[in-house]
Amino acid sequence: MALSRVFWARAALWGSAVTPGPVVTRRLQLGRSGLAWGALRSSKLHLSPKADMKSLISYVVTKTKAINGKYHRFLSRHFPRFYVLYTIFMKGLQMFWADAKKARRIKTNMWKHNIKFHQLPYREMEHLRQFRQDVTKCLFLGIISIPPFANYLVFLLMYLFPRQLLIKHFWTPKQQIDFLDIYHALRKQSHSEIISYLESVIPLISDAGLRWHLTELCSKIQNGTHPAAQDILALRECFCNHPLGINQLQPLQLKALSRAMLLTPYLPPPWLRRRLKTHTTVIHQLDSALAKLGIGQLTTQEVKSLLHFTSEV
Repeated sequence: MALSRVFWARAALWGSAVTPGPVVTRRLQLGRSGLAWGALRSSKLHLSPKADMKSLISYVVTKTKAINGKYHRFLSRHFPRFYVLYTIFMKGLQMFWADAKKARRIKTNMWKHNIKFHQLPYREMEHLRQFRQDVTKCLFLGIISIPPFANYLVFLLMYLFPRQLLIKHFWTPKQQIDFLDIYHALRKQSHSEIISYLESVIPLISDAGLRWHLTELCSKIQNGTHPAAQDILALRECFCNHPLGINQLQPLQLKALSRAMLLTPYLPPPWLRRRLKTHTTVIHQLDSALAKLGIGQLTTQEVKSLLHFTSEV
């Protein structure tokens, strides 16, 4: 006993000289691991949940962009024609969504400040008009795709009739040029019919001066001369009452005017008359807003859109 006490006393004094036993080593390891686990738990308790969420979101966004880039490269290599259509479709969705958000802001501002449509600035008025037309086409596609398996038929119709069923955001650059030429040709076809009707009603006008002015106007147009604004304004009274007032026009003339304004002519005459009134009212409101803005303030794209003004087909 005495010897063992002396041995342990020396071991305590000369700790560096004595190797610890297995029991002592295991206790030291458990103690160190316990300290490390406690430090890890305490460090986690100090992390912010918002920081963790932000890092997770950034990681997901980065991975999604990488996968999307690989998918785009795969399509461009193996399916180049489909990739062009896919790119146009995705960009069209983005532009349509941006138009929807802008239209919502305009409508919210109108509601807050009690502003009517005709009181809007020209650009906001034109944006709402065009967006309403686009939404009408999209709603039509949505309605006809409701029946089961009808969406496949809709895709086929969209491919075969893009001008009639798709909005301009989903047209290819070549289609945008070609379709504008088609619209111009459709308008030209109805001009001769409109002029013929004007000539046929000249004897029905009671005022001799108005009869002379209308005859001169028809002659200038048929000879390829563009009439001046004063020549047209001088005949304003002819289009207020019989026989050229909109309420007195014949169904054939209503259809010709609808085609000239790119409105569908395949409706009953009362509907055609109502749509023509609404359309001409909007044109008048846009002209008034444009006069306040000034034509010189328009961009090149706005001038092109104004020249090829279209409505619901």
